[in-house]
Amino acid sequence: MTMMTMMKRITRSLTMIWKKGSKKSMPPTCRALSTLKYNHCYQILKSPPLLSLDLPDIWTPDSLDYDCPPIKKGSNEQTAAVIDGKSISEEIISGIASEVSRMKEAISKVPGLAVILVGQRRDSQTYVRNKIKGCEEAGIKSLMTELPEDCKEEEILSALSSFNEDPSIHGILVQLPLPKHLDEEKILSKVSVEKDVDGFNPLNMGNLAMRGREPLFIPCTPKGCIELLLRSGVEIMGKKAVVIGRSNITGLPISLLLQRHHATVSILHAMSKNPDKISSEADIVVTAVGVPNLVRRHWLKPGAVVIDVGTYPVEDPNSEFGYRLIGDVCYEEAVEVASAITPVPGGVGPMTIAMLLSNTLDSAKLAYDFT
Repeated sequence: MTMMTMMKRITRSLTMIWKKGSKKSMPPTCRALSTLKYNHCYQILKSPPLLSLDLPDIWTPDSLDYDCPPIKKGSNEQTAAVIDGKSISEEIISGIASEVSRMKEAISKVPGLAVILVGQRRDSQTYVRNKIKGCEEAGIKSLMTELPEDCKEEEILSALSSFNEDPSIHGILVQLPLPKHLDEEKILSKVSVEKDVDGFNPLNMGNLAMRGREPLFIPCTPKGCIELLLRSGVEIMGKKAVVIGRSNITGLPISLLLQRHHATVSILHAMSKNPDKISSEADIVVTAVGVPNLVRRHWLKPGAVVIDVGTYPVEDPNSEFGYRLIGDVCYEEAVEVASAITPVPGGVGPMTIAMLLSNTLDSAKLAYDFT
């Protein structure tokens, strides 16, 4: 019996015991509620259920001007080093390809990644296309299931079940966001934790949060951000870091990762007061809210390192596809203040794909006990 199987059985047993005990002790009106809600029902505690505290983060930038002032030629202001995520990701994918080739020669097996794409969103199609292209470059097998915008939840769950049971598939990716009529949390929870190469399973997130624990997989975008910092020679330990945004996909896990690397971390969200002042004290700023040019010059400490995860499409008839991407940071202003910065595009995006491929390789190595 494997350790994972044993843990699943223990968890299942504890859950059954909890359910039996709760049915005896809870009044009928509270049986369906969680322990927190049960306490709240009797008004013993002032603390409300945590879900009732969840509010949407709606950022309101000072301006919707998508064009920052141009960089002045001949300016004596500091010009930041560009952290080139594209070239770094290419180096990493090359290393992954070598490992995949070694695995194929040794055991005649290769990693496999399955992608589920729902709907016709252009950005999602682009992201998936780039991920499939990355698989081809690394020698990783890829499968894709495409479903219409109005598909039923059962269709996605059926595809997930098939991939969960397929031994040649080691990573499963459900491209987000999903159409609003679908229960995203329920769908993601059905991805086998051993194949959760996106790292979104609560078990992976919990292990990421706890010292002394190692998640099976770290979420790809945050993992890519840390890799960019490390490969750029940026010292993290003891530094003040600010994370702008607290999404489960990026903001939360990157804040946890920075803490694991011993940074002193502050998280800014839409309800934060004086976010620009807090941000201006940070040595490292990671922003991931998708609000164009939110972070201006006065948000940054001179010499800060800036990782811009945000992407926002802006119509541009002069661009090949009719639009261009800009980030959360006013790049033209930031390069005159920061010591290093990631561009948009070409910064974090390519690293996300590289980390997805890395996680898929790690999953295959675990499955085949290949070292």
